[in-house]
Amino acid sequence: MKIVVLGAGALGAYFGARWQETGHDVINLVREGRAEQLEKHGLQLHSEMGDFKADAPVIARSPEEIHEPDLVFLAVKGYHLHGTLDWLKALVQKGAKVFPVLNGMEHISILQKELGEEAVLGGLSYIIATLDDAGHVIQTSEFHDLVFGPLHPSQQAVCEELALACNQANMTGTLSPNILEDMWKKYMFITSFSGITTAVNQPIGVVRSFPQTLRIAERMLSEMKELAGAHQINLTDEHVQNGFEKLRSLGEEMTSSMHQDRRKGLPLEVEHLHGGALRLGSEVGLSLPYIETVYGMIKPYETFQQ
Repeated sequence: MKIVVLGAGALGAYFGARWQETGHDVINLVREGRAEQLEKHGLQLHSEMGDFKADAPVIARSPEEIHEPDLVFLAVKGYHLHGTLDWLKALVQKGAKVFPVLNGMEHISILQKELGEEAVLGGLSYIIATLDDAGHVIQTSEFHDLVFGPLHPSQQAVCEELALACNQANMTGTLSPNILEDMWKKYMFITSFSGITTAVNQPIGVVRSFPQTLRIAERMLSEMKELAGAHQINLTDEHVQNGFEKLRSLGEEMTSSMHQDRRKGLPLEVEHLHGGALRLGSEVGLSLPYIETVYGMIKPYETFQQ
């Protein structure tokens, strides 16, 4: 496949490099600063799942440089979504489908409105990774998973092709028959995990050492289950329990990407995760008091950027 990685930060660069490692045609569509960094230092993965080095990653600074793309792997932070729309429109006009792995749910309706329903796949990722000072990827989790599926009947073939590309690569790729439910399960978990670690500014091990604090994370899982149900997605008490058990089983020093961003003084996705949940709740008259409280605690650290 010819895959355009739009958003070659830690997440995008990681999966793009894994596809490149197995022989797929990967193009990193990036702004000038990241382009210069990749040209100077190359692209390296330092990963518990195996290292990889690409001395000369393929870089594009504009969609005009890209011909006949099959797929756009959209891996930007939520606050950068609107800044990608012109590039996405140009790539969709060239024939690409868009595979977004943004957190939350609001981006799907935005992308479908701007690009057309046939252009936008459903998708999500599970990975914990960050960039070092050279722009190389440091991956610290024992999972590197992509889940995807069609949101329109016309997308089945490209999803099957993507499943093959993922299965060839050093990653775990799953073609889901119910991608919306899977996206909501991820949204439920990440709202709790990122919310509690960022709000208290501690990794999950410290959170677990205080039952009162861990209980807040559990309450957020329950609120997200109720929110999903109000939007016709049937999450269950078992899904909540599975999410809670995952919080209990993560390594002591494990933390969320939002907490890592807070530590680095970078912009946070709180508006797109917790703010998005509150907006989706407001649409259906649902109160989410634990999520609203954590949202308020994180907001002062947001350093919001358009």
